Amino acid sequence: MNLSRRTVLLAGAGAAAGLLPGLPGTAAAATRDLQPYASYWYPDSLPSGTPGAGITWRGLTAWSAESDADLAFNAATVPLATRFTPVPANTTARSGQARVQSLVSFGPTSSNPAQGAATADYYALTHWSYVDELVFWGGSSGEGLILAPNAPIVDAAHRHGVPVLGNVFLPPVAYGGQLRWTRDLVQKDSAGHFPLAAQLVAVAAAYGFDGWFINAETGGGNTALATDMLGFVGELRLLGAAEGQRVTWYDAMTVNGAVSWQGALNNQNKAFFQAADTMFLDFRWSRSSLASSGTTARQLGRDRYELWAGVDVEANGPNASVNWDAIVPTGTAHITSIGFYRPEWTRNHLPASRTPGDFHAADDAFWTGASLDPAAPDPTATWRAPAVSVADRSTVTSVPFATVFNTGHGLKWYEDGKATSDTAWNHLGLQDRLPSRRWVVRTTGQRPSVTFDFADAWRGGSSLLVSGDLDEPATLDLYATRLPLGPDTVVELTHRTDAGDASLELAVATADPDAAGTAPPYTYFPLTSVDGLPSGDGWQTTTVPLGGLSGTVRALGVRLTGAGAPVRWRLGGLAVRDAVVTPTEPTGLRVTDAEPTGLRLAWQAAPGPADDATAGATRHYELYRILPDGTRRFLGGTCQSAFYVGGLAPEQDETAAVFELRSVGELFTVSTPATTTHTW
Repeated sequence: MNLSRRTVLLAGAGAAAGLLPGLPGTAAAATRDLQPYASYWYPDSLPSGTPGAGITWRGLTAWSAESDADLAFNAATVPLATRFTPVPANTTARSGQARVQSLVSFGPTSSNPAQGAATADYYALTHWSYVDELVFWGGSSGEGLILAPNAPIVDAAHRHGVPVLGNVFLPPVAYGGQLRWTRDLVQKDSAGHFPLAAQLVAVAAAYGFDGWFINAETGGGNTALATDMLGFVGELRLLGAAEGQRVTWYDAMTVNGAVSWQGALNNQNKAFFQAADTMFLDFRWSRSSLASSGTTARQLGRDRYELWAGVDVEANGPNASVNWDAIVPTGTAHITSIGFYRPEWTRNHLPASRTPGDFHAADDAFWTGASLDPAAPDPTATWRAPAVSVADRSTVTSVPFATVFNTGHGLKWYEDGKATSDTAWNHLGLQDRLPSRRWVVRTTGQRPSVTFDFADAWRGGSSLLVSGDLDEPATLDLYATRLPLGPDTVVELTHRTDAGDASLELAVATADPDAAGTAPPYTYFPLTSVDGLPSGDGWQTTTVPLGGLSGTVRALGVRLTGAGAPVRWRLGGLAVRDAVVTPTEPTGLRVTDAEPTGLRLAWQAAPGPADDATAGATRHYELYRILPDGTRRFLGGTCQSAFYVGGLAPEQDETAAVFELRSVGELFTVSTPATTTHTW
């Protein structure tokens, strides 16, 4: 069964928003006004008639970065981080073999906010360490066929070293597809080149993402059209490679122009595989077809792990029936890589009353497995979670490094342990680099529960909560790292004991484990007091010098030893630094456009990680409103240098609103503010 039909029948995230990807948009939506949305286009010609409410029809042929009024809101700024593979957490996970591609619909094609929204109900993916490529899935015949991913998604993925692809969706005729759109895409100029290949590369470069997933499912073509498509894909890959971009081909159109899903790499589609970087094999694969596909890839001089075996989890998530031994056998080398279709099931299957905690519990089970401990996978589970087979990766390689365990959504926003906004929110661009192994707990006693918790936080929207009886000491692995040690290197932990009593130790390893599945050789540093305060007096920050160690920090964790009674302990922040540094303040804060209840603001960016490798680089920006009584109210944060704020109204007797913008650095230190006012 093809990707389009599954999308239409099962709907997923699009249905929740009133739109079915793959069908003409019919949902009512608010007038666009100043709210920026994720971008989408047709190749060139538009459908007949008029678009539905809230939908804007555009042709990619006419696009230019210079004329894109929303580019500042949609352009990602976080560079793609380099990853390393630590010694695997268990004996079954392998490096250098199967990888994971994830096709995710984060929202509807149209009316998908560019920079987050005022709800915590969002697919806030955090298990990036197992993902090798993310596809921003979507598109529909009534809205647009070419989707550029939201900047927050790209920024979060890049922070974890994951490339993100936009989606080119040419739907089946039965779901509104028109063959003219395929012909539009592969049209040639007088020199025999493909103008829209160059346009796609230009879009990805301007928006800051990493290439394209090509899904050509409109039937009725012929060999000539397939030949043009083959040339188009080859030119797209060639032009994109110069910009660091990649192309994935979906197993649909064959070399004779017909749409015929093979579930294999064979003579019908291997030319497209050769033109692209990777190929997603349709779900109809079998053990034998994957084995032959791997052999064919090798004969072509290609890596078998450049083939993604499609695993459809949209309807049933980890309850899907999958022949795992055909993809990732336990006793021999992996056969191909894994291509997950719609893993946002972990959010979508939950009732409408779902909370962020409900989502993360389901998502942890999907990626880690039933044991919820990647160091101790459940061998009896029918769902072979990625952590069982695929080695995790990490990007924690330079000092300073800090985290406040912010998952990119929350019920409130916190600063220094106090809520500065009671409004729920999501914005993945604000997500931290999060622990890659969730959760490895080493104890001979009862295993405590470890979760992201949204009821309280030191900063952002969440903290790390450890709860349990702690009848024996428990060591929690937090980060695999490659952090160079200097004479002034320290680790800071911001923590709080909510209930019970536990002694705390920082765990630091400067060598790797002896073998897969074994513990890092930790050195333990007691955390007996904090700035002269006894443990338990609210949020506290402990600074631990590492002067007695040398070399490279390769793992960080904490050890808790309880008194046998139940303990609830929070970790609100962790930082590794040589010095305290403050980012440069933004300049030129101004209102660029206004409506009665919303404003567009812009500013000149302070030096960030893409253009300044110093410790004082800006990580993101935070915007506050200063109320007449002097209270600071958090409005939002972004990695971009433009932001839209809606839902505004004057306070009593207020004639002008005052806004304050700060740069936030890698250590979550903040700059002096830039300010501006808006007269009501």
